[in-house]
Amino acid sequence: MNQKAERVAVCPGSYDPVTNGHLDIITRASHIFDRVVVGVVNQPIRKKKTLFTADERISFIEEATAHLGNVEVQAFYTLLVEFARDNGAQAIVKGLRAISDFEYENEMAQLNSKLDSEIESFYVFARPEYSFLSSTGVKEMATFNGDVGDLVPAPVAAALADRLGRD
Repeated sequence: MNQKAERVAVCPGSYDPVTNGHLDIITRASHIFDRVVVGVVNQPIRKKKTLFTADERISFIEEATAHLGNVEVQAFYTLLVEFARDNGAQAIVKGLRAISDFEYENEMAQLNSKLDSEIESFYVFARPEYSFLSSTGVKEMATFNGDVGDLVPAPVAAALADRLGRD
């Protein structure tokens, strides 16, 4: 009997914090792949310090994706292709919002391919309602008491208000 191999993808990011745009990409990936591993970068290289710890970010994503039976969340501390290999992934799935995302992601895809040509990079275009949405923008809005309730899950909005909100 010929058994079909499990299709596994990783969705990496800092998720500081996770937004509804991130969750849309994760959900869409979960409809295509048998298993989706959301990889939370413990300490991102491009950002000096995260607002939320890796454990907090994992908890937010786990709660928001609990209804998706084929999604799991893990922190990772290695090269992305090593994390993908360790999880048996054949694909890296990321979202694209704008041409500026494409330029950076194209470079990363080429580097990842050089490291492991067996792991493919897939990009999912952000839905129009999320095309402007970034974790950085959400944090800036929350800093000045802006309403982020429709941009992030409710527990994230509450945590942002607690951590960043001004009196």
